[in-house]
Amino acid sequence: MTIRVAAVQFEAGQDIGANLATCLRLVTDAARQGAQLVVLPEFCNHLAWYTDRAQAHALATRPGDDFLTAISASAAEHRVYLKINVTHAYPDGRTGGTNFLFGPDGALLGSCDKQVLMGAENDHLDPATEVGPVLDTPIGRLGMYACMEGVIPETTRGLTLRGAQVLLNSLNSFATDEAALHIPVRAAENRAWVIAANKVGPLLPAEHLPAMSRGLGVPEQWLHGAGESQIVAPDGTVLAKGPRTGEAVVIADIAPERADDKHRPDGTDILAARRPELYGPLGDVPTGRRRPPSAPSLPVAVVRPRDPGQAADLLGTSVTEGALLAVLAEDALGAHVGPAEVAATLAPALRGTDGYAVATARSADGPVGLLIGPDGVVGEQPQLHRAGAARDAARPGGALRTFDLPWGRLAIVVGDDAIFPETFRLAALADADVVAVPFTPREPWELALGLPERAAENRLNVIAAGPLGTGAAVFALSADFTLWTTWAGPFTGRISSPLRTDIAADRSVTHAVVAPAQAANRLVSRRTDLVDGRPWRLVQALTERR
Repeated sequence: MTIRVAAVQFEAGQDIGANLATCLRLVTDAARQGAQLVVLPEFCNHLAWYTDRAQAHALATRPGDDFLTAISASAAEHRVYLKINVTHAYPDGRTGGTNFLFGPDGALLGSCDKQVLMGAENDHLDPATEVGPVLDTPIGRLGMYACMEGVIPETTRGLTLRGAQVLLNSLNSFATDEAALHIPVRAAENRAWVIAANKVGPLLPAEHLPAMSRGLGVPEQWLHGAGESQIVAPDGTVLAKGPRTGEAVVIADIAPERADDKHRPDGTDILAARRPELYGPLGDVPTGRRRPPSAPSLPVAVVRPRDPGQAADLLGTSVTEGALLAVLAEDALGAHVGPAEVAATLAPALRGTDGYAVATARSADGPVGLLIGPDGVVGEQPQLHRAGAARDAARPGGALRTFDLPWGRLAIVVGDDAIFPETFRLAALADADVVAVPFTPREPWELALGLPERAAENRLNVIAAGPLGTGAAVFALSADFTLWTTWAGPFTGRISSPLRTDIAADRSVTHAVVAPAQAANRLVSRRTDLVDGRPWRLVQALTERR
């Protein structure tokens, strides 16, 4: 079944009546273009700017009010499924950032509040107390979320695990990396469709823009919605995208049932291969970081020998040239070499240096990552998931380990563990600063979207080493992080994307520098911690085997 869907972007101000008129006009436009499902941005009823919590509650929608009644009537008039996000006042005094889905007869099919609030939203709104529904409709199984919930992985992962085929995202974001990274990665990592509608125009009242611009040290245009609303296929391909500025109705045809196939090219089912029994920490009460600061910078190298006999020499050269951590590509010494042989080959190249190396080997139980120092193996990290080379592993690893080194804390993500966002979340919760990823990329999205997102959503430095002829990259954390920290360079609109060093497919050794100390800075906005701010009370779908 193919359906036509629309993501609509526009500017909303403080005039609720004018905002409603804009919604109705653009829903009509989308319907005239044949859309059967229409997604509107976040906070359609009022600009997300309030003097206090009482004002936010007073200006919010209410059941049966003129605003929601008109939206319901519009869905019925045009025979469309219509998803909208508004601030909504509940009889018990709570105010939610609430998603509503109206059906083609105007009936309310489902609603949910935003689980993860951003910045000043924490001052004016209340987070969700329960997960949102997955709505089984004639056009597919639909799940709803909003903005900041798409900057971290839990909400969309939970919707996918509960059966959603199409994920509907409403945004109110100035960030340019929403469109470049955070929106499409949720499609690719879950193999689901994403329809995302963002705002354009000022996100603050016009009278406050000059003062806010001066105070933050950024031009006024960066305080506008970033637009680029889009429709994304389950492989991460963007089918249609709106402009950076200006109103738009973004249209594409999708086949929701395509999201039912969760298999990778090697046959691995990305949901069935998960290990919920390992993910318990995702639901733990946040505790914050307690370790001393790590080193501000760490010279690293990615080593990819053309044949196993080159591995030791290339490693020796990389540490001699200053690398304190070298990550060798997966199976750099061969696909069937054991841990003892790998250590015996590589440790001599480290003698007399302060360097460490990460490499892979094959144990009786499956692939294993090795942390090697001058005296041999410092520690081992077995692959955790039965995926890729470990699909037939007799006994996959039972936990993600971390290793304290002179410059900070290291985690090792082995092979196809790299495709699971839960793996990196565990590393962040264990206070890792740097993650070494010896792996073999099998799909384009892994390096284009997956690993940079793992760095961004967890504030982790990531060193990814695929074999020669495949992909590799280093993702380093920047000190320039959101509007809420002082920037060394001009603000670019990026909210959390790492600094990226791509490595040519034929390059054997590449040097880069990462920033372990920056992993301690997780505040993407005031009162919004990327890791401790996860919806830890609402992650049952992630931590329980279904």
